[in-house]
Amino acid sequence: MSVIIVGAGPTGLALAGDLAAAGVPVKILERRAEESNLTRAFAVHARTLELLDMRGLADGLVAQGIQVPQVRVHLKGAELAFNMCHPDSRFPYVLILRQARTEAALEERARDLGVEIVRGAEVTGLAQDADGVTLALCTGGSERADYVVGCDGAHSAVRRLLGVGFSGKSYDTRILLADVLLKRQLPLAVNPFIGDDGAVLLPPYGDGWFRATIWDRTGQNIPIDQPVDIEEVRDSLLRIAGDDLGLAEMSWSTRFLSERRQARTYRVGRVFLAGDAAHVHSPLGAMGMSTGIQDAANLSWKLAAAHQGWAPPWLLDTYQSERHPVGRTVLRLTDLLRRLADAPAPIRLLRPYIAPAIINHPKISEKARLTLSGLGIHYPTPDGTLASPMAGHRLPDLRLGTGRLYERMRGRFVLLDATTTHEAAGPWHDRIDVLTADSPIPYGEATTLLIRPDGYLAWTATHPNLQQMRLALRQWCGQA
Repeated sequence: MSVIIVGAGPTGLALAGDLAAAGVPVKILERRAEESNLTRAFAVHARTLELLDMRGLADGLVAQGIQVPQVRVHLKGAELAFNMCHPDSRFPYVLILRQARTEAALEERARDLGVEIVRGAEVTGLAQDADGVTLALCTGGSERADYVVGCDGAHSAVRRLLGVGFSGKSYDTRILLADVLLKRQLPLAVNPFIGDDGAVLLPPYGDGWFRATIWDRTGQNIPIDQPVDIEEVRDSLLRIAGDDLGLAEMSWSTRFLSERRQARTYRVGRVFLAGDAAHVHSPLGAMGMSTGIQDAANLSWKLAAAHQGWAPPWLLDTYQSERHPVGRTVLRLTDLLRRLADAPAPIRLLRPYIAPAIINHPKISEKARLTLSGLGIHYPTPDGTLASPMAGHRLPDLRLGTGRLYERMRGRFVLLDATTTHEAAGPWHDRIDVLTADSPIPYGEATTLLIRPDGYLAWTATHPNLQQMRLALRQWCGQA
């Protein structure tokens, strides 16, 4: 079995590395002849860092970024703090890091594992049959594989060639992006400034540099291709934040139109969509890259299972049932944040009262924290599998003796067991790593945890018998 990935952004590179690590022949086709210097994404959220930790990449990225524990909203002279500390994660913060550095780490991993990246390979045609998918290229040649994954961005050729609808809308207000040097010291936080003319988001890169993301309704009629200069940024800061914050330099800038859209389906036959090809939304919340990498982590082990010949018949279908609702939730949350930040006049009058009520409400703020970080994601139990407590929920990075669980998560199922029934897993040794616990597992009352390769619980039990164990293993991991 082979897989072709269209698109060499973070989602495609993460997926390719996972597949190659599992022994799946994989190739990336990238339309751009050269690497892009466009770096819109600026944050990696906690759950994505956990997934990267399972791949041995997180610590290297953390060393390059800025750890930000809160969002500090500046509204009409007041400051409202929104906590992003995660007590049950090894990464109790948002990591502020340029997308290019995350991409570089993912690309290095993929290349080290033997992934071929073909640049200048634009996909112009797609046809699939019962045995595979054929892609036509702009060069006149073609490529064929058993499966294809479109990770080729908001204007995805794969999605268009499939005829999959991309429902939603474009926002009216243009967005300015700029990397700026500010002489004014700001709190160590993601700093949104909200004013009557729009909003400015300022996460720190360090040494006084910030990524400025600006929604300025006064500039919504400026042509999208008109260059952004430092004086336009200064003018927006003065009107929205009430201060230019000591703007001294600008190293990079662009202007674009934000959209809120989602593919109607993430799978058509042997072709899948992931990342921006499946969902695009407002950059408020900085969830785009993290959501795409999480798409890749969800799909990769399922395609690997198909390659290895043991995937249950329903497994590939769960990519749609699990990730499409997550994408919908991200769109709704980022749309709400954008509406509050770029609100019409009646809402702006109420905003000084609404924002504190939302941020200071414990249940609302906790729900928002878990959604933004990705730590609150959980998946439904597939039909026909054993239901069990906490199935489909993320499993934290448990301390096991002198080590950590995530250090042992390397693309395979893990059976963590404090009983003797783990002996039943012997026939599945080619796809399951068994970890025994001499003492109670530090997670609820379960004595047995079957953990998916993406770190979510497949099945849990308290003192299961051998028959239950074998049934759960057969349902999730195929025939022994």
